[in-house]
Amino acid sequence: MSSVLGMIFTLGFATQVLRIAVPYALAAMGGAVTERSGVVDLALEAKLLFGAFTAAAVGHATGSAYLGVLGGMAAGLLVAAVQIGCSLWLGADQVIVGVALNVLALGGTRFLLQLLFGEGANSPPSPSFGSSVVGNPIVWLTIVATIAVPFALRRTRWGVRLRAAGDRPDALVAVGVSPLRARLAAGLVGGALAGAGGAQLSLAVGGFSADMSSGRGYIALAMVILSGWRPAWAVLACLGVAFAESLNILFQVTNVEISHELAALLPYLTTLAVLVIAGGARRPPPRSLGQV
Repeated sequence: MSSVLGMIFTLGFATQVLRIAVPYALAAMGGAVTERSGVVDLALEAKLLFGAFTAAAVGHATGSAYLGVLGGMAAGLLVAAVQIGCSLWLGADQVIVGVALNVLALGGTRFLLQLLFGEGANSPPSPSFGSSVVGNPIVWLTIVATIAVPFALRRTRWGVRLRAAGDRPDALVAVGVSPLRARLAAGLVGGALAGAGGAQLSLAVGGFSADMSSGRGYIALAMVILSGWRPAWAVLACLGVAFAESLNILFQVTNVEISHELAALLPYLTTLAVLVIAGGARRPPPRSLGQV
């Protein structure tokens, strides 16, 4: 066990935690932005999955991982546009829309794999950022977004309107601003962030695998709720989940005497434990969350 502790306090382990945290953190920030505007964002899993697929497909087609990142962000933005359109303009139930998009992503990405590549489980190899942290633009995007998103929510006109759309949409109407437009803008930004998180999943390993999001969108949403819809705090919570996932990998590599099934559950057990412990202290949701 002492050798395991020695491996935890290393630069390599820290960089692994950071790489694993990126998809969670970007999805959580995207979810926080969308939900602060008053839209329930259960579609984070779909944004991650479509973002991962598109990033790998664009990267394979163009030979550029950087264009793959843009493709992943565009895919997340498109999913968000569909989500906002169905929820707000068509008046569909926001929870049902989110669940439907997640189910569509599970089957849709497999269909697209078969359609484009003749393979239902994996895409052809694509350019990859590999295990690099310094040379990975998605990592830097995450760091910049962790600082910029909370600042924008508090200090910019866009952020004030976004928060008003989630808490007091009637106040926006009174000054001649459309809450629907504020929510659309928030949803598109949130979708692009989540799509970039999906791009990290596929561009870190050089290809897309079916269902490779593996529930990360749901965990990210749990972190959004835990953090009281505060993006920076959500990122910190995601770092805790990434630490548990990295610990699981370390246990498997070092053959620590612990059940592999239990080790694989560490990220989910960590999420559940933190929610139970901190649940009573969390802030209330935006007052208009889920309302048209």
